[in-house]
Amino acid sequence: MTITAAMVKELRELTGAGVMACKNALVETDGNQEAAIEVLRKKGEATAVKKSGRIAAEGIVYTLVEDGKAAIVEVNSETDFVAKNEKFQTFVGNVAKQIVASDAKDVEELLGEAWILDPAKTVKDELVSQIAVIGENMNIRRFEKLESEGVISSYIHAGGKIGVLVEADAPANDAVTAAIKTIAMQIAAMNPQYISRNDISADELAKMREITIDSALNEPDTLPKPILMNLLNKAVESKAWSDEDIAIYEEKKSNLNYLFNFLSKEAKAAVAEIAMNDKAEIMENKIFNGLVEGRVSKQLKEVCLLDQTYVMAADGKQTVAKYLDEVSKEVGATVALKKFVRFETGEGLEKKEENFAEEVAAQMK
Repeated sequence: MTITAAMVKELRELTGAGVMACKNALVETDGNQEAAIEVLRKKGEATAVKKSGRIAAEGIVYTLVEDGKAAIVEVNSETDFVAKNEKFQTFVGNVAKQIVASDAKDVEELLGEAWILDPAKTVKDELVSQIAVIGENMNIRRFEKLESEGVISSYIHAGGKIGVLVEADAPANDAVTAAIKTIAMQIAAMNPQYISRNDISADELAKMREITIDSALNEPDTLPKPILMNLLNKAVESKAWSDEDIAIYEEKKSNLNYLFNFLSKEAKAAVAEIAMNDKAEIMENKIFNGLVEGRVSKQLKEVCLLDQTYVMAADGKQTVAKYLDEVSKEVGATVALKKFVRFETGEGLEKKEENFAEEVAAQMK
């Protein structure tokens, strides 16, 4: 019987097994789908398939630094219990070794490579085998590599919940290595998005400013008083408010700091709507632009590593940039950060909430 691509596709969708595994199973069973599923079960693919629908959102992040090369990898499991299992952690450590020695550019390429501890198997084969042994769905979710003639440091937080790699263009000595280690800890704790403001594109900055402007206009009680008074007067004059809200305004307008505590939700929304309608006019106001620039600057200090307050600063004020300047003077050479990678286990994944009683009842059915 001719095995068509459609037949392979259907079996793959039913089982989640690999394309070649599905094709070979269909060839072996002369196109019989049920028999092919049984073949996949017997070959170990079915164990992984059976669990593939379950969400793997726990797990660990692991880092490895060897001879100027480094890898960071996230491997997921279904439960935190398995993530702490020695077999699971050993497997993840071996995956990291595989990545350091690999030229794979993504997980799909990695899974197709010969397994570092047994070239007769692929990485995918070993993953399927580990799923069968450990008894939970597992997933090599993502990885990244760094290679440098400078300094690479790593940090793992909370037993693998967060992992960080940092690359610096700097001389490799004990002082620099220790300093970059603390920077890795900073990144784990403060989760910056960029090294410096120079890494943010003009489009990203424009988007940040646009969001800040709209956010300010939609929170009119935070606007400068001259702008706010103008908006309030428009709300009254245009009869956008109820008589009750107008009465509250007349009573409380001498102290705008507390006015919005007494206005109705509808009245607050009406002022925000007027502010958005007057957006072009308000943006010409120098005071408003100063407010926006101040808020954008505050955001940049949060998302840019060099602008952040150094977590180990003795005075609680020193920035990461100032700290690295001090280290540079101490070692007599520039210590410049080139790149960092931060993985947090399960970020962006939906974690399925299980009801134990419902799960038992479902299994009994």
